[in-house]
Amino acid sequence: MDRSSSDNKAIGDIMKYESSLFTKANSLVWEEVAPGMKRKIVGFDDNIMMVHVHFDKGGIGVRHAHHHSQTSFVVSGKFEVTIGSETKILEANDAFYPPPNVEHGAVCLEEGVLIDVFSPVREDFLAGESGYKK
Repeated sequence: MDRSSSDNKAIGDIMKYESSLFTKANSLVWEEVAPGMKRKIVGFDDNIMMVHVHFDKGGIGVRHAHHHSQTSFVVSGKFEVTIGSETKILEANDAFYPPPNVEHGAVCLEEGVLIDVFSPVREDFLAGESGYKK
């Protein structure tokens, strides 16, 4: 993610992490994070992060838990989403919220895209880690 000093001055805050003020997502390269699953980090600072996640049909976001708050929006496709012991089938314009430290995961039933928002920033993602650990 491009982090120019002029962007930092425009924001006016001193932060450990921050993205550019504007992001052209089509110019970003997809990062493969698991078979059938790739992502683009499109905006972040220390407190929040937004990520586009593309799944091929059959792609699996393995069950995992993390301390971050998360909410996810289904842009396209069809997903079987499990949060704790509850499973639902979600499609375009649906959303889900896995609370912090609650195990969750998704199986892509039809190729699609999720928008994930995390708070605070996913430092593991910025370090190039997949983030999908139990």
